[in-house]
Amino acid sequence: MNRSALRFFRPAIFVFFFLNLGFFTLEKRLEDWGFDQMALVVGNIILFAVSFISFFMSGRGLQSKSGHAFFRWVYGSFMAKLFLLAGAAFFYVISLRKNVNKPALFFCMGLYVLYTVIEMSALMKINKQKKNA
Repeated sequence: MNRSALRFFRPAIFVFFFLNLGFFTLEKRLEDWGFDQMALVVGNIILFAVSFISFFMSGRGLQSKSGHAFFRWVYGSFMAKLFLLAGAAFFYVISLRKNVNKPALFFCMGLYVLYTVIEMSALMKINKQKKNA
C-alpha cells in the first residue's frame, strides 16, 4: 500500500491521539465515573494497532490482481483482528479476574466499532479511487 492511501486512515490517528489526550487529562474524572484509566489507554493502543494492521492487510488485498489473493488478505485481516482482540480481552479478564473494570471494557468495545467504521470508510474511499475497480 502506498503512502497516499494512508491519508484516508488519518481520522483514526486523530481519534487515537484525541482519546489518549482525553484519558490522560481527565484521569480524576474518569476515576470518579468508574473507569480505569490505564485499561482505557492500553485498550485504545491495542485497538488502534490492530486496526492499523487490519487496514494495511485489507489495503494489500485491494491492490492484488487476483480475486483469491484479495479474499486471502481480507479474511486474514479479519482473522488477525478477531484473534488479537479476543486474546487481549481474554488476557485482561484472566489476569484481573474479579477486578475487571467493566465500564472500561465496554467502552473499548465501543472503540472497536468506531475504529472499524473508520477503517471500512477509508478502504471504501481507496477502492473508489481505483481506476479498474
